[in-house]
Amino acid sequence: MLSERELTLGANAQETLRHLLSVWLDFERRLSLIPIIRRLEQKTFTPEDYKTLLLNLRPQVIEGSRWISRAASSFTAEFAEVRSLVLRHAVDEHRDYTMLERDFVSVGGSLEEIQSAQRNIGTEALAGYLMSESSKPNPINLLGAMFIIEGLGNKMASRWAGLIQECLGLDDSATSFLSYHGKNDEAHLEKLYELLDGQTSADKTAPEIIKTAKVVARLYLLQLEELGNV
Repeated sequence: MLSERELTLGANAQETLRHLLSVWLDFERRLSLIPIIRRLEQKTFTPEDYKTLLLNLRPQVIEGSRWISRAASSFTAEFAEVRSLVLRHAVDEHRDYTMLERDFVSVGGSLEEIQSAQRNIGTEALAGYLMSESSKPNPINLLGAMFIIEGLGNKMASRWAGLIQECLGLDDSATSFLSYHGKNDEAHLEKLYELLDGQTSADKTAPEIIKTAKVVARLYLLQLEELGNV
């Protein structure tokens, strides 16, 4: 069901959003079955689990600002407003990896270890897909990617931060990355709604946005399924 804010969107954007929400619900269901997330939800999460999660997220977070910046550069003049919004988003995200590093060190990890972490095979697939799509002309379809990734921050990050603190006896300073995104990704989703409202057309754009959301959802799950598999 759409929220009161979402119901203010135009008809095409609302219809697209309904499909995106269906993709999200399937993604959320599959996410809960991944072993490390299941341990977190069952409150059997360990310090090693947390360090493993941070080690595997950092390469993906670094790639995030790269593909968003590439996408911005791929929009032509007729999409100047979209390009400006995407560029601002890239600026917002480009130093997020430093929070992951601080969190990792706060639970006993070394800065050298997390800074040298390699992309696991799921991250390789996700980063490759996003960079490829962002290099295409006017990649409006990447709104689907943003819906999944920003949705994780908005819908899951605060809960995960709270569970990690509870399981490991930590405070906010050790979950700064998740806590930050839990608080700030709602604003990013608001920008996404603006773009959906202005750019979605039922004949072509919407199916591409929805398909991209499906692909990104699956590859994000793969990243969490392949923790440590480099």
